[in-house]
Amino acid sequence: MSVELGHFALILAFALSLVQASVPLVGARLGDRRLMQISEPAAMTGFALISFAFAALMLAYVQSDFSVLNVWENSHSAKPLLFKLTGTWGNHEGSMLLWVLILALFGAMVAFFGSNLPPSLRANVLAVQGMIASAFLLFILATSNPFARLQPAPIEGRDLNPILQDVGLAVHPPLLYLGYVGFSISFSFAVAALLDGRIDAAWARWVRPWTLAAWAFLTGGIAMGSYWAYYELGWGGFWFWDPVENASFLPWLSGTALLHSALVMEKRGALKIWTVLLAILTFSLSLLGTFLVRSGVLTSVHTFASDPARGVFILAILMLFIGGALALFAWRASALAPGGLFHPISREGALVLNNLLLTTAAATVLVGTLYPLLVEAVTGDKISVGAPFFNLTFVPLFLPLLLAMPFGPVLAWKRGDLVAATQRLHLAFAVAAIAGFMVYFLVDRATAFAAIGVGIGLWLVCGAIADLAVKAGAGKVGLGVGLRRLWGLPRAMKGTALAHAGMGLTVLGIVCVTTLEAERIVTMQPGDRVEISDFSLRFEGMRPFTGPNYSEEQAFFTLFSSGGREIGEIVSSKRFYTARGMPTTEAGIETLLLSQLYVSIGDATSAGGLVVRVWWKPMVTLIWLGALVMMIGGTVSLLDRRLRIGAPKASPKRLATAGEGR
Repeated sequence: MSVELGHFALILAFALSLVQASVPLVGARLGDRRLMQISEPAAMTGFALISFAFAALMLAYVQSDFSVLNVWENSHSAKPLLFKLTGTWGNHEGSMLLWVLILALFGAMVAFFGSNLPPSLRANVLAVQGMIASAFLLFILATSNPFARLQPAPIEGRDLNPILQDVGLAVHPPLLYLGYVGFSISFSFAVAALLDGRIDAAWARWVRPWTLAAWAFLTGGIAMGSYWAYYELGWGGFWFWDPVENASFLPWLSGTALLHSALVMEKRGALKIWTVLLAILTFSLSLLGTFLVRSGVLTSVHTFASDPARGVFILAILMLFIGGALALFAWRASALAPGGLFHPISREGALVLNNLLLTTAAATVLVGTLYPLLVEAVTGDKISVGAPFFNLTFVPLFLPLLLAMPFGPVLAWKRGDLVAATQRLHLAFAVAAIAGFMVYFLVDRATAFAAIGVGIGLWLVCGAIADLAVKAGAGKVGLGVGLRRLWGLPRAMKGTALAHAGMGLTVLGIVCVTTLEAERIVTMQPGDRVEISDFSLRFEGMRPFTGPNYSEEQAFFTLFSSGGREIGEIVSSKRFYTARGMPTTEAGIETLLLSQLYVSIGDATSAGGLVVRVWWKPMVTLIWLGALVMMIGGTVSLLDRRLRIGAPKASPKRLATAGEGR
């Protein structure tokens, strides 16, 4: 019965989203406050209905209700409870329902926290959110109903895809969707501003918190997905330039540009038209990612659907919202007042350079991702664009961005002093240069890339520290006063420094693991040893193990230091999931400070040996630690009092005067 109620709740939510998409919009055009106020209860009630539908589907998974087609295809009675819960979104239908749930959540949050927004802007924003929700609810009801029944009900389910039965999948999709869908608020604000024909610094202040939250969630989602693929797929890599990986990276790049552009607009009233366009493009790239994952045009471990009918439906949604928003932009952009002027050597100039490099880098990733699809559609030939292309195009664009990043926060607004900014960063540069020379002469003289990369990573970290130190008065005041000043700095300032330092840590991790890692592929018998870096790994033998819905063969290894001291035990295994009839490889990983020893086993040989791949990955954990620091930086900035207060609420007298002016 709960399944039918969940389906009915989705239908009601669709009907309500149509009301939310139309009535407030008419009210904003007519200046009727009563019609505009319908948007708030409609958004909150829609969120409640979709939440009920999602809870009904999750209950069906927990109860192993195999009369529901979606549960039968993606669950099993022997599956652990955690993976029954995560199986709710480990498939196309359930993940789309989660997508719409998060969309409704953001709309409800705007309705609840947006009391200081002008009534017409709030009504337009929620109306656009209603349009997006109605399109995707129609998609779910028409092509991807998660509540479809099976008659008669099977006794047992087919189980979830084994590689999705992992704790990482409890975190990765929700975080990714909170980022993807969170940018819909920026999109809705942009379209609302175009409908009203006005945009100002207050608009940028309203947009920034939503963009910042989406960016932080998307950062975490991408990092979690990277780490999941790293340890679950047994391939030892953290990034493959897979088209679906790129689909999540593209809105991150444009969203980062949007964050900085909105800051310029808020502080100096500049880049207005560009900021609106970026808000549209960022969510458009999120929609493009949704299309690539669910249309069947890509074959990837990340993709959920391969039904062309669904792809056509999502493509129609894509064309409607992206095409409609860009057409509205072309029509109304000229009506927006131009922004203020500033000197090229200024904080605004640094942020413009940031936007130029980020958007150009995003364009290269977009071309590399879509070009093979276009070639196949036009000629029928299948080609692949892999890491060499992206490394040759993306890296040269990103390096200048990393080099310029520490200068932005230390430059003054409107007109800056490059010499003074350089003097503030001289210690950071010295530390980075010394570290680079040490890596080149003492660690790896075979490649200059390691030295340059380590230098750039430390340049970012030390530059962020130097920025905070200078603003706290280091060298001019005593330690106690400096610490009090540091504590009193705005949270947005400290959050920016954390985000930049986090990027530096990630760069350090990427450079160290790509240039200094070691790999051995050997065939081992029990008792055999393999030497790698400063460690020795001894193969102890194989043991069987039976899990709740799988069986596996575990390989046990003992890890020794170069001096012969036993460090610990590493277990790597091959699992076989009976219901699905699929094998998986479970890597054994030993973390040693910031580095890891990674062991993956292959097939047994005819002579009774075991193929073993061993990697030594120096500083690899910095990749994900840096992403975590970036998330923390975004959260700290989000807690800044100025962002929580937002723009001041207009007085009743001003609203009355504005109403007479209409």
